[in-house]
Amino acid sequence: MTDDEPREPGPEPEYQHQVEELEKLSTTAARLFDIRRIIGGLFTLYGVIVTIAGLAASDASIDKAQGININLWTGLGMLLLGLFFLVWLKLSPTPPPPAAPDEAES
Repeated sequence: MTDDEPREPGPEPEYQHQVEELEKLSTTAARLFDIRRIIGGLFTLYGVIVTIAGLAASDASIDKAQGININLWTGLGMLLLGLFFLVWLKLSPTPPPPAAPDEAES
């Protein structure tokens, strides 16, 4: 049998099944570690913490910042930025990576 002749259909090789499973895991890992998820989660978490610190600020710390509750405003900004990244991730999910061409085709 030469390379030009079509191969008879038969049972799929075991390695092909393993390759498909690894491709699915790779896609899942790519979506799990999307940078938008990490940035959005961290900014949201830190935004909540800094906002709580701003709500509990003393008059002395506000006077120290020339009358501006900087922790409150910074916390709200961080919270909004984190939520923006998470909404962006939800509305525009990571596309799956393109399938690699089979070695048999080339």
